[in-house]
Amino acid sequence: MGLLDSILGAAGGGGGAAGALGELLGAQEGGLGGLIGAFEKSGLGGVAASWVGKGENLPISAEQIETVLSSGMIADFAAKLGVDPKQAAGTLAQILPQVIDQLTPDGHAQGGALGGALGGLGGLLGRLRG
Repeated sequence: MGLLDSILGAAGGGGGAAGALGELLGAQEGGLGGLIGAFEKSGLGGVAASWVGKGENLPISAEQIETVLSSGMIADFAAKLGVDPKQAAGTLAQILPQVIDQLTPDGHAQGGALGGALGGLGGLLGRLRG
């Protein structure tokens, strides 16, 4: 079983992985808008916009994730999963586009707040696995 499967499996089963992802995303100042703004400041606004929009999600690399999210945020996420930060950044590159896409079903954040949308993150990640 790969790391992504472990994360998604734990999330679907109520494990701590969904909480770790929720904490990482919730730690972003400004909520979802702040996270999208961080991608824009890093020159990746078009990539993040594809996740919010209704079209195809553009891919992102682990290295690009590392330019957007602070090393501390990635290290905290990695520690909660028990993996190294490089592996955690790779996992985030795989799942973050899907998570943001699911958090913005109408092409914008519901209510504009990331915190409220993260309440059902475990179920969301379980659906992404299937």
